Amino acid sequence: MLLHRSAGITDGVYFYLWVGQGINSNSVVLANALDGSQPHVLIDPGMTGGAIGERPLDSLAQAMAADGLQMEDVGLVIGTHCHPDHFQAVDEVVRCTGAKVALSLPEYEFLKGPGGAFYGGFGANPPAARPSLMLQEGELSLGPSNGWRAEVLITPGHSPGSVCLYLRESKVLVSGDVVFPGSIGRMDFVGGSMRQMRESIDRLSRMDVEYILPGHSSMAGPLVSGRDNVVRNFQMVRMML
Repeated sequence: MLLHRSAGITDGVYFYLWVGQGINSNSVVLANALDGSQPHVLIDPGMTGGAIGERPLDSLAQAMAADGLQMEDVGLVIGTHCHPDHFQAVDEVVRCTGAKVALSLPEYEFLKGPGGAFYGGFGANPPAARPSLMLQEGELSLGPSNGWRAEVLITPGHSPGSVCLYLRESKVLVSGDVVFPGSIGRMDFVGGSMRQMRESIDRLSRMDVEYILPGHSSMAGPLVSGRDNVVRNFQMVRMML
């Protein structure tokens, strides 16, 4: 059963909206962003399974295949943060593909400590895959020969080392659980901070963004599209802090 809805955002950027009943994140694929035989970047692989029998990772692979993208061609998995609904499936993706893994250093340290405790609530162990790339603030060069670049923004508040990825040429912001359509990520989990979330939202609101691709959608919509809508969305969520 296909539990993801696919949306092509701009050239090479695919947004996979989770529409199942159980908990799982949305995912983003940057197609042909890397050099070599495994050219795709997968952001937030989600979960392998759920309490009500759903198989989110299988559904994601099927949705990607419908767009002509194969999970086996993923060469890099990026986690916006380490919570299970975003990152639990990373071990399975690595097992199937041999892909490299990327997290921010503060998020990996969090995963090795209190962040790993989240997995017990899902009947799972924290991922064993060790990041081979520690994301740092600034430009991330993905495919040197094809010009793909992303800007890494360390945006704590929901989680200590949460990152957002900004694709400057297409003005796409992959926001993880920092900002949603009409809402923001929870700050009452271990590692959350209202002060840091306020600072992160304020920083993101000043960027030139046409699309916000969130880690979860809301009743306000699956994503935020159009500069005016992005500005209004930030105005709305800033009032929550």
